[in-house]
Amino acid sequence: MRANLIAVLTLCAAGLHGAEMKAGAAKVEITPATPVWLSGYAARTHASDGVLQPLWAKALALESAKGQLVVIVTIDVVGIPRTVADEVAARAQKQYGLERGQLLLNASHTHTGPMVWPNLMNLTVVSPEEEKKLVAYSHTLTDALVNVTGAALKDLAPAKLSYGEGTAVFAMNRRLPTPTGIKNSPYPEGPVDHRVPVVKVLDRAGNVRAILFAYACHNTTLGGDIYQFSGDYAGYAQAALEREHPGATALFMILCAGDQNPYPRGTVAQAEQHGNELAAAVDRVLGGAMTPVTGPVRTTFRLTQLQLAARTREEFQQELKSTVPAVVRRAETMLKAMDAGKRIDSVEYPMAAVRFGKSLTLLALGGEVTVDYALRMQREYHGEPVITAAYSNDVMSYIPSARVLREGGYEPVDSMAYYGLSGPYAGDVEERVFTAIHQVLKQVGR
Repeated sequence: MRANLIAVLTLCAAGLHGAEMKAGAAKVEITPATPVWLSGYAARTHASDGVLQPLWAKALALESAKGQLVVIVTIDVVGIPRTVADEVAARAQKQYGLERGQLLLNASHTHTGPMVWPNLMNLTVVSPEEEKKLVAYSHTLTDALVNVTGAALKDLAPAKLSYGEGTAVFAMNRRLPTPTGIKNSPYPEGPVDHRVPVVKVLDRAGNVRAILFAYACHNTTLGGDIYQFSGDYAGYAQAALEREHPGATALFMILCAGDQNPYPRGTVAQAEQHGNELAAAVDRVLGGAMTPVTGPVRTTFRLTQLQLAARTREEFQQELKSTVPAVVRRAETMLKAMDAGKRIDSVEYPMAAVRFGKSLTLLALGGEVTVDYALRMQREYHGEPVITAAYSNDVMSYIPSARVLREGGYEPVDSMAYYGLSGPYAGDVEERVFTAIHQVLKQVGR
């Protein structure tokens, strides 16, 4: 009787302090071995010519019991296309038994990373030789993501998790209202999300094994004049944290940053400055009081359909006269698709959710989600913290809120040509996304 009581109390204590969790971390360098075309800016005119920072794919496996686990993979690239995500997931299922909802891929959206073919392939026209290099890199990256996932699973060991939030203020809204419309320029009065979510992973000895942190800001401190590989501010932040915590793996996730830029911007020194500010914010959280994160780990994944606004053949024929090359290429592609009887008016949109007991929820949205979604999540889901990530499992376009769609400008309208989509989303895009959000969060118990 006494022995049973002790066992029960021990199990309860383990649940309270997160000791029933296991964690594993791994990292692999993904810097291209040869020069390839960088992604993020249409103005670039040649392939990469050096390395400012190595690029990484990092994986964090978290398990509460057999079959109750998730692997979060963070990647220093501008975006992961659906084709790559699906292949990584299929191979992870075959090799490691992971269900689709148990694997989360998040791209940092660094604009000094390689193009991952075919993501943003309409950004520019590359030669057949350069395209061949990009396709080869995409295959190499796919292998790396599968391997780093397996390495993190192999590294699973008892761990204690905790959560806290800090603040960093270099992100600013970039949709400045002007008499002639929205301009891509600093807008200090615009909506922002300056929170810095942090998950700390300790081993049995109390050593930091991994740090998962996040922020809602484009990795665009460095501009299109930079041709060297870099993780931008997020890369510098991860490097600073790993120097400060030897032996730990620091993983960065980007949040709803679709309309958020770092300011000031333009130089390597400023990228390092922002990275150091973010790392310092994370360190303050790590050194303060944090809330235990416990199991069980529940996961789900779903695809939902988003509608694009109706476009006519006449509109695309008119776009053939545009002075913007990407618009002309988009029009040619759409006209060919229409001639072939293909639909051009919908997008399949991925969404995932992970819940850790009743202590923390991670929502992972595809695309370049604007900040209004994160702010609405704060209004609708109180109490238990929710990390609302974007750029996850596919980066197919910007995902504008209803407000941003009404206002127009680069994110909801002009950018769609670079992504090769027919045009802006239909007016119900925000409600379609939130209907799916409510469904996936209900599936994990929220």
